[in-house]
Amino acid sequence: MSSKHQKGPDLKRFMDKRLKLSLNGNRKVVGQLRGYDAFLNVVLEDAVTETTGGATENIGTIVIRGNSIIQFESVDRIQTA
Repeated sequence: MSSKHQKGPDLKRFMDKRLKLSLNGNRKVVGQLRGYDAFLNVVLEDAVTETTGGATENIGTIVIRGNSIIQFESVDRIQTA
């Protein structure tokens, strides 16, 4: 049998870019991607949470578990090779 190792997500091109994450529970967070792992856990810096009323709250540097992320959206332009 051949060994099939799953690779983690390829988020290198999103490093140091601002991302908008949609999370479960209808939550949204915007921040600069500083790190990630194979489970899609991410570290965001200068993160801001957006409430349904349109208000924002600065929450600083945070770690978000990958299983709570529904969608990634880039706020900054991403260079393609």
